[in-house]
Amino acid sequence: MLPSLFVTAPATDGTPDPLLTPQPSPAPVTGVVPNRGSELPPPVTGGADGILPDVAHWTAMEWLGCTALILVSVALTAVALTTLWWMLHAWWSRDNLTRSQFAVRPIAPAHRFSLLVPARHEEEVLGQTLDRLTEQDHPDVEIIAIVGHDDPGTERVAREAAARHPDLISVVVDHSVPKNKPKALNTALAHTTGDIVGVFDAEDEVHPHLLRLVDSRFSETGAAVVQGGVQLMNFRSSWWALRNVLEYYFWFRSRLHFHANANFIPLGGNTVFVRRDWLDYSDGWDAECLAEDCELGVRLSSAGAKVAVAYSPEVVTREETPGSLLSLFKQRTRWNQGFLQVLRKGEWRKLPLRSQRAFARYMLAMPFLQAFAGVLIPVSLLLMAVAKVPAWVAMISFLPLAPTLITVAVEVAALHEFGHLYGNRARIRDYARLLLGTVPFQIFLAAAAVRSVVRQLRGDHSWEKTEHTGAHRTAEPVATVATAELQTSGAGR
Repeated sequence: MLPSLFVTAPATDGTPDPLLTPQPSPAPVTGVVPNRGSELPPPVTGGADGILPDVAHWTAMEWLGCTALILVSVALTAVALTTLWWMLHAWWSRDNLTRSQFAVRPIAPAHRFSLLVPARHEEEVLGQTLDRLTEQDHPDVEIIAIVGHDDPGTERVAREAAARHPDLISVVVDHSVPKNKPKALNTALAHTTGDIVGVFDAEDEVHPHLLRLVDSRFSETGAAVVQGGVQLMNFRSSWWALRNVLEYYFWFRSRLHFHANANFIPLGGNTVFVRRDWLDYSDGWDAECLAEDCELGVRLSSAGAKVAVAYSPEVVTREETPGSLLSLFKQRTRWNQGFLQVLRKGEWRKLPLRSQRAFARYMLAMPFLQAFAGVLIPVSLLLMAVAKVPAWVAMISFLPLAPTLITVAVEVAALHEFGHLYGNRARIRDYARLLLGTVPFQIFLAAAAVRSVVRQLRGDHSWEKTEHTGAHRTAEPVATVATAELQTSGAGR
């Protein structure tokens, strides 16, 4: 059957009849066509030009849900972008990477070092740490082990080490109550005789050439503080240990260099060396702060002290990750809460430039941002699962995905480089654990940030200690080309 739009027309002049004759188009459809629904074009919503979203008829719950989704997306994107920038600072140029390392041929020693080693219930690891510190090839060093009066096991190990090395090691007993790391450091500070005071943890594996390199860094830069590199090593212990190891890798190899260049730096907890006169000026460490290293760095930066940072893989101080996920959770909570304490204390307001103060406020407030995002993450996931959001809101919710994917790619490259530098190449399963652990670890960090805010609001400043078992210990440090050059340049006693 021919279509109804066409009919035949008879010929009247003897010419052949046309097969088809077009007819006028039918009137536009204005109603509902059976079995096909309305054929009217969809109504235009939004502003006058049809582009702006129609929000005039949103309910209160729709406003609340979409606003929460947008806020968490923007917050996560901002945090991801700034974190990515800091992570990559050392690799932006070859000069950046070169300046981030110790000198291969150091200047002759010119300072006396006092090394403080606070230890509490760490008799399993302290003895070996003290013995390794006595192997330093620096000609002028003293080592002070700090133990609690209520910790006979650790005190016994410390005094045994002092008996083995009476010319190098002494023991100081801390009688403060309640005990924490900054109180122990302040107790020992009065017993130091060096013009440079260094801090190490009880489980640290310290390279024998480190002090010569640090001494040279002081002479080269005229700095008040030198921050050396610290590296967690046992990346195969668990899925979260792998991510914790990479965190340290980026923090000490790149991020701290960025902070030092900005003249505002939260110092690391160990392998940090401070001129004694600056410690006297600052009255030592803040005894009530849960992140005494960060607080000291902020206070010295605000006073105009110059901080030099150096990370050479062959001489980093080696450490282990916390022994359990719960222990890591408590450690991260303590660090975050310490940042909040430093933010509230307000020493950063003494920084001379407005840009420095803004940067300090943002960095120290990071636990708040993580906690805020952590609270909104489950809300956002619930909304994405049960609510129908406009397309433009859904597009905004995917903003954090771009920097997150770039960060994951950078982490994969860093894991490969880490394995190459430390002679323990990553396997396929390591890369798989890295990728699969991305989202769970971010949720874990957000949860720790939430807990730190809760503890701070409750006024709970109790010190939650991280236990150590020595999982990072190896028979000998990995030798590298730089170490060999250092040895041949005469860096021995």
